[in-house]
Amino acid sequence: MIVAKVSLEGVSVTGHAGYSESGNDIVCAAVSALVQGLYHSLQALTSDRISCRFSDGNFTIGYEDLSEAGKLLVDSFFIAVSDISRTYGEQFVRIE
Repeated sequence: MIVAKVSLEGVSVTGHAGYSESGNDIVCAAVSALVQGLYHSLQALTSDRISCRFSDGNFTIGYEDLSEAGKLLVDSFFIAVSDISRTYGEQFVRIE
């Protein structure tokens, strides 16, 4: 199961969906694309100071005092991941 956490200090996405076998898991691929897109968008579209940690099945983006643009990007990420959770089920993607 993927667990996505959004807080005032950052976003963390951990785990694997288990929707399909590794390499063919569309739920994992979708959430991975969203979190990577969030990171790159925060870098490219804001002057916010962010940090990133990545390892297999774990992606953490840290930040403080996000700009309005940064908050909008994080909100957009949260909406998109919530849509995936509703579509495929909380047994694959859970939001905390």
